[in-house]
Amino acid sequence: VHPNEEELISGDQNGNVRVWELAKGSCSCELVPEIGTAIRSISVAYDGSLAVAANNNGTCFVWRLISKTGSVSHFEPLHRLAAHQGYILKCLISPDIQHLATTSSDKTIKLWSLENFELKQTLKGHQKWVWDCVFSVDAAYLVSASSDCTACLWDLSNGDAIRVYSGHGKAVCCCALNDCAVDSQQE
Repeated sequence: VHPNEEELISGDQNGNVRVWELAKGSCSCELVPEIGTAIRSISVAYDGSLAVAANNNGTCFVWRLISKTGSVSHFEPLHRLAAHQGYILKCLISPDIQHLATTSSDKTIKLWSLENFELKQTLKGHQKWVWDCVFSVDAAYLVSASSDCTACLWDLSNGDAIRVYSGHGKAVCCCALNDCAVDSQQE
């Protein structure tokens, strides 16, 4: 759901990205960044300024979102990023809107600058596909989930896996992180 709480953005196996007006239940915009190539993941910046769609060919499509009062978002193409050689399984814009994380069947997580789309880091350590990731609230850490039956906590200041969480008997395909700040005055 777009941060404006008025739009839903979805992607499908045919490579279509659709924007739905929630109140009307109708499609207001359709984008086809690469015909016939499945969209695997979509991420929208928390402030609604950017959207990214990632596909099976290892490509991310970045759009600047321009919202107009009383109308749906306009998608302005910003960049096409050849991110991985294999499938991209997840793309995620960091909470500070500085980086894009991509996970892949190539067993890596890559961090890209959203300012110039340069590769900042490649996080290596998983032995199988990396399905999911989530940033910490301050974007200093990343958690990843992999088919190697582990989740990893990465320190993004140096790219090190500082914790490996093992114990699942099958692939870890999703993850979430609850690292909200707690008010010290609350009990």
